[in-house]
Amino acid sequence: METAAPTVLWRLFTKLGHRRLGEGGDHAHAVMLPGGPPYTLALFSNEHMDRVENFEALEIALFRADEIKRSLVTDGWVEE
Repeated sequence: METAAPTVLWRLFTKLGHRRLGEGGDHAHAVMLPGGPPYTLALFSNEHMDRVENFEALEIALFRADEIKRSLVTDGWVEE
């Protein structure tokens, strides 16, 4: 993943907000920022940065992003 631009890994919505942004639903997405190491994973909720995490290995950063996605899906979030 060597790119000069951020890479969106996934986008999720609450069922209420699915395909209806701006109508009361929540949305979240994960972005891998360019460069590394450290590899930077940024997490956004409703277009606001929620948190940023740094990792020494790209594989660990991608695993963490997938772990967060699985947690949200278990809580009822849906993919774009």
